[in-house]
Amino acid sequence: MVSKKQLDSLTHLIEDIYGTPEVLAQKLDLTVEMLFYLEDNAFTKREVQNVVAALRDVVGVLRR
Repeated sequence: MVSKKQLDSLTHLIEDIYGTPEVLAQKLDLTVEMLFYLEDNAFTKREVQNVVAALRDVVGVLRR
């Protein structure tokens, strides 16, 4: 179960970094695609770094 503190942190994360839940959802969808199709030259290094950052942000909130 997500605590109130985690939920508040996640809300702030979404608003401050991603703007809307939809933008974060798009990043996470891209993460799934990348993991499924990860091969040479399928994605730019920057695209991979962006989705890893999104996952790291969410994990950081859930571990608080």
